[in-house]
Amino acid sequence: MNLDPSDDEAIEKASENRTATCQDSDSKPAVKKKRKQKKISDVLQKSAPKPGVPEDLQKLLTQHFGENRSVIELEELQLSDSCFLPANDLTHSFSSYLKEICPKWAKLRRTHKEKKSVVMLVLCSSALRSLELIKSMTAFKGDCRVLKLFAKHIKIKEQMNMLEKGVFHIGVGTPGRVKALVEQDALCLNSTKYMILDWNWRDQKLRRMMDIPEIKKETIDLLEKSVIKLCRDGSVKLGLF
Repeated sequence: MNLDPSDDEAIEKASENRTATCQDSDSKPAVKKKRKQKKISDVLQKSAPKPGVPEDLQKLLTQHFGENRSVIELEELQLSDSCFLPANDLTHSFSSYLKEICPKWAKLRRTHKEKKSVVMLVLCSSALRSLELIKSMTAFKGDCRVLKLFAKHIKIKEQMNMLEKGVFHIGVGTPGRVKALVEQDALCLNSTKYMILDWNWRDQKLRRMMDIPEIKKETIDLLEKSVIKLCRDGSVKLGLF
């Protein structure tokens, strides 16, 4: 699910509200009543699920860089509609979504022979979510090798060695670890055709990946430094699941 921006504002305003203080007849110090917060779950219950769309990502980039970049620099961060794959309309399983956006996967899988690279990158908010997505793509991936690209229980040196010695087709992990591998030249994105953001999923606190400050920053950094140019050149397509 994806909250409408107006719902996000409602949540913020509700959390800031304070109940009026009152004084008794003896003019005792004002006593603050316990404030009643409007939870994100309350707003979600009243709003229909709204899937993420490319405009949401564009708006996020503009908001993040708007105050610190020139007009020309902001234009260089803009992505045309042709840079995006169809977004998930919330009716898909992960496998069915991947089948829709990548109908020629079997051929891509067979022809991919390069080390230190993957054909498809999937970014999500945590190691546990990465494992869930890997399990749920069974009907799609076929006979290919999937690499776990997160930090929990896996040292970066181990991932670097695996990328250097073997051929992998799909990488699933967190933006922070993917960014670190790219910066150390252990993962090359020149062979990557698809980058999927796990945009709509919410964790136990009902946060999307872009609602978590650290994940949001690492994702935007990765997009700015390594992905946006590839998208503008036409070699990488972005998808919001």
